[in-house]
Amino acid sequence: MTADAARVDRPGRRELGLLLRECGVLSSDWTPAFAAVDRAAFLPDLMWPYDLETKASIPVDRREDPDTWYAAADDNVPIVTQWDDGAHQGPGPGKLATSSSSMPSVVYALLKDLEVDDGMRVLDVGTGTGETAGVLSHRLGVGAVTTIEVDPAVSAHAGERLRRLGLYPEVVVGDGFAGHPGRAPFDRVMATVGIREIPRAWIAQTRPGGVILAPWGTLYGNADAMVRLKVTDDATASGRFTRHVEFMKLRAQRGPDPHHGDYMAAGPFDEATPSSTDITEAEFVTGQYTTLPFVLGLRVQKCRQAVADKRDGARPVWFYSLSDLSWACVMFQDGERKAAVWQSGPRRLWDEVADAHRWWRDHGTPDVTRFGLTVTPDGHHVWLDDPARSWAV
Repeated sequence: MTADAARVDRPGRRELGLLLRECGVLSSDWTPAFAAVDRAAFLPDLMWPYDLETKASIPVDRREDPDTWYAAADDNVPIVTQWDDGAHQGPGPGKLATSSSSMPSVVYALLKDLEVDDGMRVLDVGTGTGETAGVLSHRLGVGAVTTIEVDPAVSAHAGERLRRLGLYPEVVVGDGFAGHPGRAPFDRVMATVGIREIPRAWIAQTRPGGVILAPWGTLYGNADAMVRLKVTDDATASGRFTRHVEFMKLRAQRGPDPHHGDYMAAGPFDEATPSSTDITEAEFVTGQYTTLPFVLGLRVQKCRQAVADKRDGARPVWFYSLSDLSWACVMFQDGERKAAVWQSGPRRLWDEVADAHRWWRDHGTPDVTRFGLTVTPDGHHVWLDDPARSWAV
């Protein structure tokens, strides 16, 4: 492999490596790959680092401001590299982020969870910039890694960057949901795109005893969690969730995006059934990377939640049924002991959500790592602590 040592050995990059080691995600077996495979080598000139404080993506162009560009490349933040499936070119952000470079702490945490050994064959679903495939290839060698990307332009750029660094995974353009049977069986399948269904193809293409590592979540929202599934010889995969994550969804599994007006037309607000709840905003709106939204998605089927911004001390949270046009809204108001609730349609969505919240509290508010997923030819089942006590999702 070749690399520009002057670029790789930047002070900011050394600080990033120290941060990753201090937080326990950069293990000794991955340290040589981190040292050799530079994130910056995979990033485009124009990119949009995500500011974790302002929650906004800010354009940075290496041609205009190289110092800021390299500082962003060496920061532990996600960086958007494509908007709107390539239709938007910038310089400002587009509407929907569709390709990115994940936070380095997330990348190396997942590689640690993957537990690869020399001689293993890995399928990397969601090539993106190509960095993850590059790190895997540095660790496992030529021919061990297959990386698949649905966007031809994104795949081409990643392949060019990989070859420039002397890294040669098999770079494939295609639908990652279908895997890549021509290179199977794999010892490991690792996805860096969010999914709501573990593809049967991934299980079929993973050898018995192999592992699938993927960000999985429900239709309820974007509160996904990484699941580590071990494949058995009876076409079943089962394992626990390891950590909260949020990835861009596999293109075939985006959405749905309920249209508020459709629900209001079917059940106008002034005809909804009013009530109230003792659940407080602090108990319910727990924020990103917390367990409650994930659990609500596990317990409330075919429902989408939308948390609105707070205005004048009031925050509405909406719930939309995905099986009919039922809806619910809870209005949290600063200084009020109870929150107002409205429900419309055959489903009593807030009642379902409140029951799920009560179930979580009654079980001791378990963390995401106590939950697991089992995938069989009959479907997906989640469980708390024991696979024998599961329910379908």
